[in-house]
Order: sequence, then structure tokens, then C-alpha cells
Amino acid sequence: MTNSNSAALKANPPKTTARAPRRSAAAAKSPANPSSTVYDTLIVGAGFAGLGTAIKLREGGVHKLAILERASEVGGTWRDNQYPGAACDIPSNLYSFSFAPNPNWSRSYSGSREILAYVKTLVRDFGLAPLIHYQRNVKSLELDECTGLWHLQTDNGEVWRGKAVVMASGPLANASLPKIDGIDTFNGKKIHSARWDHDYDFTGKRVAVVGTGASAIQIVPELVKKAAKLKVFQRTPPWVMPRPDFASSGLTRKLFAKMPITQKAVREALYWTHESMALAVIWDSPLSRVGERLGKAFLNAQVKDPWLRRQLQPDYTLGCKRILVSNDYYPALQQPNCELITWPIARISEQGIRTAEGIEHQFDCIVFATGFDVPKSGTPYPVKGIGGRVLAQEWSRGAKAYKSINISGYPNLFIMFGPNSGPGHNSALVYMEQQIGYAVKAIRHIVDGAPKLLDVKPEVQERHNVDIQRRLAKTNWNSGCKSWYLTEDGFNATMYPGFATQYAQQMGTLDLKAYREMRVQLNAAA
Repeated sequence: MTNSNSAALKANPPKTTARAPRRSAAAAKSPANPSSTVYDTLIVGAGFAGLGTAIKLREGGVHKLAILERASEVGGTWRDNQYPGAACDIPSNLYSFSFAPNPNWSRSYSGSREILAYVKTLVRDFGLAPLIHYQRNVKSLELDECTGLWHLQTDNGEVWRGKAVVMASGPLANASLPKIDGIDTFNGKKIHSARWDHDYDFTGKRVAVVGTGASAIQIVPELVKKAAKLKVFQRTPPWVMPRPDFASSGLTRKLFAKMPITQKAVREALYWTHESMALAVIWDSPLSRVGERLGKAFLNAQVKDPWLRRQLQPDYTLGCKRILVSNDYYPALQQPNCELITWPIARISEQGIRTAEGIEHQFDCIVFATGFDVPKSGTPYPVKGIGGRVLAQEWSRGAKAYKSINISGYPNLFIMFGPNSGPGHNSALVYMEQQIGYAVKAIRHIVDGAPKLLDVKPEVQERHNVDIQRRLAKTNWNSGCKSWYLTEDGFNATMYPGFATQYAQQMGTLDLKAYREMRVQLNAAA
């Protein structure tokens, strides 16, 4: 996720071209007794998915909404990930909503602060502030079968009731430290990439970076500028590709603002360029070999030392793990004050990190760029459905859903970026918009007329997942390497095995025949 150009941001604050009637920008205050209100939809999370869902629900005529956000501001992963160098690895004109284009991106690949500013413009331009209730951390979610309502309880004891619930907290919401022996014994400073301590001064310090994933390759080039000594602990080398990043000209911004069709054309070109990458990334094909040759050529061009090149050369098929983009990661590793460590970590000691060959590396600070608790199994909080069934138990061997968004036995519950919705080659927001569109169709049906429960038929869900896993078996993600896409026993509950256009086709139709529809009678207490 580089920090955006602050001067450019101040001079040209992101703004969207699509607007709705404005409302007060003040933060929403919780109702005196939220349990006394029945909402058409409760939305958990005020990141891209939650805000986008609220926008489209209101456009579709569903207005009785509440967005519950555990933090004190919007933004989701872009609020949390503000580490040095944080930026998106998808072009900005594609990593934004198609219905809210921003003509003022400062770069082709924008930094996290600029993306966060864009998220905040969504709240402003679409009048979402009155819907958002901050510091509402969800404790549990349970279906009341008598009323057909979902009861959502927060840490502060409030109970919120809704006819439908959208879980929009996203897969990259909960930062996780690795399970390494002795991690609690370290006497120095520990920092997770998603919980950055901006007050800590790295100047002249001995610093370790654990991990070489998407966050690490952005952090390392920044820390090497300050640290006296930086050691990067690598378990598996990633495929790294060049990043075509450049500043946006003032002329381009003016053109996009005055003629939105030009920006739409750029977005379309970016979409189809990324869509074509699926042929190299998702399936093992001749284009995969072309991509691997490009990756090797980039490595050879940037790293002159043969031994370091050998350590940085992936030994698995392109696409099996997430492909990374960076122009400055390899040069950073070759700085005099930087060292790549490829020995496995045995444990963390009071003074630093001890590797498998018995050497203890001493540090003032350890930075963990080790990712998130991605819900491939289990749930972030207890979710109970029909008959008291518990979703975490059903997902203990791997998460399954219908079209990634609905789960049999949990009617009127929608999950943004649920099982098997992850893209490996295109913008996550392209997939997200399809999920939002599907949820809006279903929720409109749920709240239209007499209240009803819409529950996926179990046999329909099973057929869908059998097909998904059959298709996944032929992909690079399931080709044998270990990645965060898979559970410990190799089940892929994360990725969608196809093109974004195929995903759009999957989500384009709400087939009511795939669901059981149950009428409910709301009593006076409801």
C-alpha cells in the first residue's frame, strides 16, 4: 500500500464527480436506544465495501440504514495501513468506484493517504455521515427466528436490529503477529505494519523486518534510508515486477474533470489490460512463462550479485503467491546498511531474533510485515443462524458460501469479499462493485412489502462450491506452494478461479429459485 504527495493533495484534494444531496458532515450519534429501531440494513464496517453498499442501497430506495464502525474514522484498511511507503499496487483509476471517479489522483499508483482522502470524499459527497456510528465494535450477530431480525450486539452493550446485515469489514481488517516462539520476550520495540507507531524514530537504530510480502517491499526502501542497520528476514522470495508509476500532469487532471469520458476510457483500458493478465497469473500457460521471464529479467537487471539473485529467485509457478510490484525493493536490499537473511527464524529472544543455524541477530526494533488474519475459516465474531447453528463451526474446515456472498442457514446475511471472491489479477473494487450490486438486488427484495427471509438452498450452495473447487484445482494458486490463500490443509477459500468478467456474470443475476423464501410476522415488539 508510497505515502501520497502531500503538497499535491493539498492543492488538488480528491473529489468525485458523482454527487448526491448533502447532509450534515457531523459524525452520527447513536440512537438513545438502538434496539428500539428496526433497520432495513445494518452494515458492519465503514471502508470501501460498507460505504459503497450504503450509497447503492440508498440509490435503490433503501434508506433505513446504519453503518457500524469499530474505529473513530472511516477508511478500513487504508486508515489502518499508514506505514512508510504505503501505496496501492493497482492503478488509482482502476482502484476506485466506477460511479465515483476522482479526476485528481496525483499519481498512477496512489499512496494510502490519498486513497484514504478519497474514501472520506465518498462520505462527504454522498451524505453518508449521519448513517455512521463510530466506536461500535461488533461482539456477536444472531438471528431471531421469531421476528426474522438479526440482532447485532456491540462491545458497549448496545443491541441493533436489522432485517438484513452486510458484513463489510473485509478480509484485511485484523492484523496478526506471527506465531514465533519467544515473541513476547523481546525487550525492544515491536511494530506491526498495520499498527504503525509514527512517533518511533528509526534513525540510527538496528531494525529487523520480518516478511517479504506486499507491505514489506514498500516498507524496506523507506526504513533503509534511516536505520543504521536493516535486516530483512525472508521465508519465501516473491515474484517482483516493475511498477509503471508516474505523476499525473495538471493537463490530465483538467481533461478528466472536464471530459469524464476520457477518464472512463483510461479505466476501461486498465481493466482489460489487467484482465488479460489472468492468462498468466491464474492458470499455468505459455503466458506464465513469459511473465516469469519478465520477472527474472527484472531481477537480473536490478541485482548484480549472483548469490543475492539466487536468494531472491522464486522457485514456484508465477501466480501461486501474490505477485508484487516495486521499482525500489531490490535496490534497497543492496544498500550497504541492508542485509537479506534467508535462514528460518527459530525463535525471538530478549535481544533480537535467533535463526536456525544458531546466530542471534540483535535489534532495537522488529517490524512485522506479516499480514492479517484472513477468515479462510472461522469468523471475526460469533455468528448464529437458523436453529442456533454457529458459522465458525461450519467454516472450521474452510469457508464456503453461495456466490461468495450468502450462506445457507443464515438468511438475509451478506458478506462482502466472502469465500472465493478474491482477485489475483484485477482490482478488488471491480469485484466489490459486483457484490454490492447483488446485495442491493436481494435486500430490495427482502424489504419490499411483507418482511421475508431469503435463505440459500443447501444443495444449491453445495453445487456451487463443488464447481468452484473443481475449477480452483486447475489454477496456479493450488499448484503446491504455501500462501495465505490456503488453509493449513490446502483448502482454497479465498480466490475466485476466473476472469473478472466471469465473476460479473456470476453476480449479475439474482436467481430467486436458488433460495428458500420464508415470510415472517413481525410482532408489536419489533
